[in-house]
Amino acid sequence: MNGPTGHTRWGRSALVALPALLVAGGLGAALADGALAGGLQIQSGTVQLTTSSLYGTRYAAAVVDQTAVRPDGSTSTVHPLRMGFAKGVINGLCLAQQQQIMGATYTLMFSLGDSNPGTWEIVTENTVLDLHSATGELDMDGLVDLNINGADTVIAPEGSPPVPNPLGSPEHRFGIQAGYAKFDRVTATVHDLQLPGLLSTPGLRITVRPGAVDCPAPPAPTGTPGSR
Repeated sequence: MNGPTGHTRWGRSALVALPALLVAGGLGAALADGALAGGLQIQSGTVQLTTSSLYGTRYAAAVVDQTAVRPDGSTSTVHPLRMGFAKGVINGLCLAQQQQIMGATYTLMFSLGDSNPGTWEIVTENTVLDLHSATGELDMDGLVDLNINGADTVIAPEGSPPVPNPLGSPEHRFGIQAGYAKFDRVTATVHDLQLPGLLSTPGLRITVRPGAVDCPAPPAPTGTPGSR
């Protein structure tokens, strides 16, 4: 399951193999040994994401072009909002994706964090995700620029050299830049999710459930994440 540069890649082949791996107990042992410590990359499919709260610095967002595959195998171009931030903390995280295995529907559910709505226990860097739909509450602070050129956004940490067009947005697409961003009670549909660099959490659980199952509704956070 390990992808390049120490990341764990969750793709279609891994999803199909997970039920057998879970029965065998090998995946549980790998997780206990910290197989996901290098980072997490989810791709090749639509994923439901919920979190009580996400707080990030050097937040940016831009409209991008992405290829989508229709049920008949043909492709089209869609335009999700790609979001990124340099450093962040997350208050609980659940990811769920449905898969067909031997004609039956299963849901792979990935849960991180503790059950305390007052702790932002997951630490990450250089996070990027493609957002197709979402509900929740968004607050931005610091220097906030709306409707900037998406190709001019910056998500590099303070003091680091900026990477040109880090979100891969075409020129003259809608973009947002903010010093800080906080999302509360988020339920979203994403296509790609990258949590490279440091991924730290006190709890990590992967389960396979029969049928189409959604992540539990996220609770409202209590307190504040503090300054990072």
